[in-house]
Amino acid sequence: MLLKRQRLFESIERSLSQAPVTALLGPRQCGKTTISRMVSKGKEALYFDLEDPIDFLRLSGSPKITLEQVKGLIIIDEIQRAPQLFPILRVLIDREEPPSHFLILGSASPQLIRHASESLAGRIAFIDMAGFTLEETGSEHLQTLWLRGGFPRSYLAVSEKSSFQWRQDFIRTFLERDIPQLGISIPAESLRRFWTMLSHYHGQVWNGSEFARSIGATEPTARRYLDILSGAFVVRQLQPWFENIKKRQVKSPKVYISDSGLLHALLQLEGDNILSHPKLGASWEGFIIGQLTGIIKAPCYFWGTYAGAELDMFTVLKGKRIGVEIKYTDAPRITKSILVSLKDLMLDHLYIIYPGQKSYRLSEKAEVVPAKDIYDRFSE
Repeated sequence: MLLKRQRLFESIERSLSQAPVTALLGPRQCGKTTISRMVSKGKEALYFDLEDPIDFLRLSGSPKITLEQVKGLIIIDEIQRAPQLFPILRVLIDREEPPSHFLILGSASPQLIRHASESLAGRIAFIDMAGFTLEETGSEHLQTLWLRGGFPRSYLAVSEKSSFQWRQDFIRTFLERDIPQLGISIPAESLRRFWTMLSHYHGQVWNGSEFARSIGATEPTARRYLDILSGAFVVRQLQPWFENIKKRQVKSPKVYISDSGLLHALLQLEGDNILSHPKLGASWEGFIIGQLTGIIKAPCYFWGTYAGAELDMFTVLKGKRIGVEIKYTDAPRITKSILVSLKDLMLDHLYIIYPGQKSYRLSEKAEVVPAKDIYDRFSE
């Protein structure tokens, strides 16, 4: 089964027509290779997979000679394995009327492979990619997408058991093979312990000293582990928003396991066991946050005060201050925290996302919206 990823496909096509280099970035196994082959179909294109020893050698010995002879679209997969290529790409695209343009695929952020932003500044466009979205699977498959996550092989698995096993295998391979390939020398068991601990704090504000004590390390080490997992797209940090008000506001990010299926695997929850687990609300919140950050092109934040007021997400869309609360409940209602958020953040509108079927208003500015309708409400 092959799901159509039309919105992503069009974004890549548009970027290729505007920038000499397009970087498609996302976690391993999220479908980057598949969609790059779809993009190259019908084009004059050459594909290099840096996990293939032959392709790796071709671009290791004399990359400039190899690439400068190629016309059309050049696709380089797993670019993080050869960061020394970035200066070469700059030379090639700075030629007068260059005959080729590049689509590079990476499983690490530009912060983890700094050469991308340093060597290609002003020449490269970035497109973030995750697993399947609700728009791609269809709202009728919302629960399956939430429980299994968006990785294609997990979502499309023939059974819950095989989906769960794939995610377990992914976690092991990621820790034992993918992280070392980035040049990061951390024992796999130490990072697994940290990642598992993070799953139990999913949806909570980062507390570096608490994590450091729990793993028997220093606070900078715990922060480094967090940044590594974030840079490899398996952990999401939602940064705090600060408002000019006379209240002490939270200044640390919220942390989430990026994919809900991976969260459930780290918590050892197979199938629908999350529905009776204490992390049910946090899992639902992280799932919706992931969907929304894929739709909304503007920066997204969370907001909280030490007095207890909190807003799951805040953003500014077309000049409007928008708040989002995420609730796993049958009938969301106005809470004190929502009233404080509306007032202190001067929100133009607040959406409460829930798993039900009907939209309804709670006040002039607060509206309850089913998760199945978020693309209609937030897509531009």
